[in-house]
Amino acid sequence: MLYYPGATQILQRDRSNDKTDIDVIHENHRFLWTAADEEDKNWAKELAKKYWDKLFKEYCISDLSCYKDNKIALRWRVDNEVITGKGQFSCGNKRCSESEGLKTWEVNFGYMEHGEKKNALVKLRLCPDCSYKLNYCHQKKEVTKIPRKQKQIKKSSKKHKRKHKRKYKKSKHGSSSEESSNDEDEEDEDNSTSKEGSYTHKESNVWSGPVSIPEKKTREDEFEEYFEDMFL
Repeated sequence: MLYYPGATQILQRDRSNDKTDIDVIHENHRFLWTAADEEDKNWAKELAKKYWDKLFKEYCISDLSCYKDNKIALRWRVDNEVITGKGQFSCGNKRCSESEGLKTWEVNFGYMEHGEKKNALVKLRLCPDCSYKLNYCHQKKEVTKIPRKQKQIKKSSKKHKRKHKRKYKKSKHGSSSEESSNDEDEEDEDNSTSKEGSYTHKESNVWSGPVSIPEKKTREDEFEEYFEDMFL
């Protein structure tokens, strides 16, 4: 059979139904994955979810050409835009390259996906002129960063509450021992001289509470300081 010209085509495999990994990812792509999407997972969906997890999804790109009709298009950034900082360090409008006075807006993105209507909140960085276009019909919510002082105040208040609870528990269990120790300190102060009195006064200050050790910055705090102005 293979002797005749053209007979070798019988041995060629049909490649019309072949799919690469990127084809599988495109077919099972989700703009945002929900708990319902992850329930009935198969190999193709799991591959698409792993690819989606590796994407940098902090900011979006918008098309504001039809802003007067209240029509705003949104999409994720492509790899070149992530590298150049488009939509993060420069305006997120695809027709604008302004990098001064950028503001971060929280936008409700409604879209159709696999025949189902979905909504998601996304972040959009825009210059003042493009921000006016975005809020032309409806005022959007501006995302502002919390000052670092307020963050430190919140952390210190939480730590203070924890310490107060611990002291309160200790005072319940060890009130009698504290009273006896206070009586002994008073007797020692009455019998000591002026020099010894100053010494015991210092000693009592030492034993009055735990030594205040300066808190060391964790690696997370250092990253927060570094990226404070970069991410909103």
